[in-house]
Amino acid sequence: MKTIKYIFAAVLLLTINAVHAQAQKPIDKVLGSYLALKNALADDDSKLANQKAKDLTAALKEVNINDLDATQKQTWSTYSEKLRFDGEHIGHSQSIEHQREHFASLSKNMYSVIKAFKTNSAVVYMQYCPMKKESWLSESQAIKNPYYGKSMSDCGKVTETLKGASK
Repeated sequence: MKTIKYIFAAVLLLTINAVHAQAQKPIDKVLGSYLALKNALADDDSKLANQKAKDLTAALKEVNINDLDATQKQTWSTYSEKLRFDGEHIGHSQSIEHQREHFASLSKNMYSVIKAFKTNSAVVYMQYCPMKKESWLSESQAIKNPYYGKSMSDCGKVTETLKGASK
């Protein structure tokens, strides 16, 4: 009887880990695309920002809601369309100012998703620019401001650390 309980517990644990791993991969891809977009804006490269925004919207389509738990499904239902909307606008705009406008909204929504999912593989930092009064996510503690680009690249500070999934 003990053996059956152990086998059942092991199978349950493996199932939970498999579901968690399936949800983690698409969200990591979405986050990676977002970070590449952030870096393009920080480098004042609107053409690269176009491409990275298109990569982001493609990554959003890869998230399968059936692979998410109940809390993640609720969060995804709330934010996925908002992420897509901003990603598409950035992907079509030729104006870096307009891209940055949508990036502010994109960043707020991305933060909500990453904070709720807690499945990102790497540590992510929430950063804030007091001049612009806007935040963004970064893969590094070093500030690379996407709102002012090279003209004020180091304007900002880390306000939160999102650790994500434990390994």
